[in-house]
Amino acid sequence: MRKTKILSSLGIVTAAALALTACGKSSDTANESKSVSKLPESTPVKPAKQGGTLKLALETDTPFSGIFSNELSTSDIDSAVASPGAETLFDTDNHYKITDKGPATLKLNRKDNTVTITVKKGVKWSDGKQVTAKDLEYPYEIIANKDSKSERYNKNLENIKGLKEYHNGKARSISGIEMPDGDNGRTIIIHFYELKPGMYNSGNRYFWESAEPYHYLKNIPFNKLVSSDQIRKKPLFFGPFKAAKVTRGQSVTWTPNKYYWRGKPKLNKIILQVVAPNSATQAIKSHKFDVADIIPTQWMQVKDTKNVNFVAQIPLSYHYIGFKVGKWNAKENKNVMNKNSKMNNKALREAIGYAMNVDQVDKHYTHGIKFRVPTLIPAQYGDYSDKTNPGFNYDLKKANNILDKAGFKKKGKWRVQPNGKPLTITFAAMSGDTNQEPIVQNYLQQWHKIGLNVKLAGGRLTEFNSFYDKIQNDDPSIDMYMAGWGLPSEPSPQSYYSETSILNYMRYVTPENNKLLREIDSPKAFNHKYRVQKFHEWQKYMTDEAWAIPIDNAYTITAVNSDITGYSKEPAQSNNNHPLWYKVGFVK
Repeated sequence: MRKTKILSSLGIVTAAALALTACGKSSDTANESKSVSKLPESTPVKPAKQGGTLKLALETDTPFSGIFSNELSTSDIDSAVASPGAETLFDTDNHYKITDKGPATLKLNRKDNTVTITVKKGVKWSDGKQVTAKDLEYPYEIIANKDSKSERYNKNLENIKGLKEYHNGKARSISGIEMPDGDNGRTIIIHFYELKPGMYNSGNRYFWESAEPYHYLKNIPFNKLVSSDQIRKKPLFFGPFKAAKVTRGQSVTWTPNKYYWRGKPKLNKIILQVVAPNSATQAIKSHKFDVADIIPTQWMQVKDTKNVNFVAQIPLSYHYIGFKVGKWNAKENKNVMNKNSKMNNKALREAIGYAMNVDQVDKHYTHGIKFRVPTLIPAQYGDYSDKTNPGFNYDLKKANNILDKAGFKKKGKWRVQPNGKPLTITFAAMSGDTNQEPIVQNYLQQWHKIGLNVKLAGGRLTEFNSFYDKIQNDDPSIDMYMAGWGLPSEPSPQSYYSETSILNYMRYVTPENNKLLREIDSPKAFNHKYRVQKFHEWQKYMTDEAWAIPIDNAYTITAVNSDITGYSKEPAQSNNNHPLWYKVGFVK
C-alpha cells in the first residue's frame, strides 16, 4: 500500500520578513513556474557501473521517529527514511493501476467477492526467508488488534469478513483471510462482503499492500511492537536494500539485500542522513549529497547548480485547513461531533476560507512551485476531480458579508459570536521552512482583516511531532489547524473523511457525507460514469459545507548528481511512490 503520508513544511524565519509585498504576476515568477513544470520525471538513462556509495538527504527540522512499519506509522518522514528497503507488494502503471510486475500478483473475483494475492517465488526477506502467506496475513492482525494502537484501522477494512470480530476481541483469528496452501504457502484469499471499484488501484484501503515478517515478529506482544528493536533498530525488508545501521532520528546506512528478487542493486551502499533545512541549500550546491529533495524556498538558490539533474513531479497531496468539531470515541471506533463546538458553524468556516490569499502567497513566497488547489480531489485523479468547482477564491468582501449575515458582529476590532460572547480562535500550524512563518502570519493577517481574532496555539509554530500529538488526541486548546495529506493512488476519500476514520482529525460526521462516501465506493461505482458523478457531488458538498479548506500543493523537485542514472519518479518506475532503488547507480 502506498503509505498514508502526513505532510509537513520545514524550518522557521524571523518576524522581519512577515509583510507580503506586491504579489502580482511578475515575469520572473511566471518563468520560474513554467521552468519547473518542464522538468523531467527521470534522470537521463545511461550505462551504470557496479558499486559506489550514494548519499541521500532527508530535509527536516525534527528527528525521524524511525518506525519501520507501514502498519504502525503514518509519517511521510518515516516513509522516506524506509524507502531503500520498504518495497510493497504491487507495482503499477502510470495511472496507478496494479500490474503483475511487482513482488505479488492480484486477482479479483466479483462473483465470489474474493481477492487473491500471490507473492512470487524468490521474494525473500533480507534474512533469506521466503515471504509467505502468513507474512501477507499478519499485517491485518497488527492493524486490527487494539493493543497495537495502529491508526491504520478503518471502516473500509471491516469489509473483510471476520476482521471486525477480531478487532472487537470476539474472534482469535480473521475468518475472512484464507491461506489455501498453509502459513508457508505464498497465497492468501481475502473474502469480502462486497468488492469495490477502487480495488484495481494501489492505495485502495480495502486490502493491505505490505507484508511483515511473521517469523521475526511473532513473539513480540502487539502492545510492544512499535517500540521493539525489530521495528526500530533491526527491521527486515524484502526490498533492494537492508538497514545495516540505524542512528535513531538522524541516519540510516543501507546495504544490498543479497536475496533481492529483482537482482543485485547497482549501489554498494546508501547513506540517508538528516539535514537541517537552513543548511540544505549549501549542501546541495556543494554536492554533499547525491540525491536531495528541494523545498520551495531553495529553488532560486540551487536552480543553476552545475553537475546536477533536476527531476520534478506533482505529487498526490495537498495542504488544508481543518476545523475541530468533535472527538474520537475509541470505545466505539468512530468520530463524534460536538454540536456546541466553536467551529461547528458553516458561515465561520466559509469566511475563513474566502479570506485566505493563497494564490498571492504561493506566487510570492514559492516562485510558483506551490499552487492553490480548489477541491479535496486533486487534478492528478483525472475526471474524478471536478475542474468546474472554484473552491475558495480570495474574496474579503464575500467573507465579511457571510459573517455579517450569520450574526458575527464587530465589537471594536474583533467580531463576537452570534450569542454575543467573545470569539477567539486558536490556530495550530507546524514549524517549517524559512517561508512557513511569514505564510502563516500572512493568513493570520487576512483573518484579522475580517475581524476574526485568530491566534497561534501556544503563540508560535509547533514542532512536527508535538503538532500531530495534539491534533490526533483532540487537544481542546486547538480550534483549527493547517496540515496536509500525501494521498493514496486510489482517489476514494473514505480513509480521511469518514465517520469511522481515525484520520478524520476534524471529527465531523454527517448523514450526507456518509451517504456520498458509500456511493463512491459502492459496487454500482464499478460504472465509471456513475463514480465520477458521485465524486463531483462529494466535492460540491465539501465546498458548500466547508468542513475542510483545501489550500495548495507543490511540485516536488529533486536534485540528483549528474553522475547518477536510473532515478525516476514515474509511477510505473516506482514502488510505493518511491524510486526503484535497485536501478539507481553511478554512470560508467
